[in-house]
Amino acid sequence: MAELSVSTASREQWIDITSMIQDAVGKSGIGGGACVVYVPHTTAGVTIQENADPDVVKDCQMALARMVPDDLPFRHSEGNSTAHVKSVLTGSSVTVPVRDGRLALGTWQAIYFCEYDGPRRRRVIVDLIGGNVNG
Repeated sequence: MAELSVSTASREQWIDITSMIQDAVGKSGIGGGACVVYVPHTTAGVTIQENADPDVVKDCQMALARMVPDDLPFRHSEGNSTAHVKSVLTGSSVTVPVRDGRLALGTWQAIYFCEYDGPRRRRVIVDLIGGNVNG
């Protein structure tokens, strides 16, 4: 298991953390199995999305903003209710197969940390399940 740190620079931001996750997988020595990426925060999330065209991420962020507008009559008093709802929509974990010591992502896929209440320093937990160890 590894714990990574991600620093965000704005209130809402998606950061491609694929290389950080792959580094953790590589250091583990695991040859195959599953990699679970978990974000232990209620106002952030993690998702898998296209990494070839940055407009895809922008479109996802725009759609989330339209689905969860700031002017809804939220009862939570901290002013970050949209962040809580958006984190529900993106989720707090993803699982990716590991094959030959590499994340078995699709050609255009990346793992994104999704900040909805930044800027902050956040934690990402990477846990590896089963499989075999290289070497």
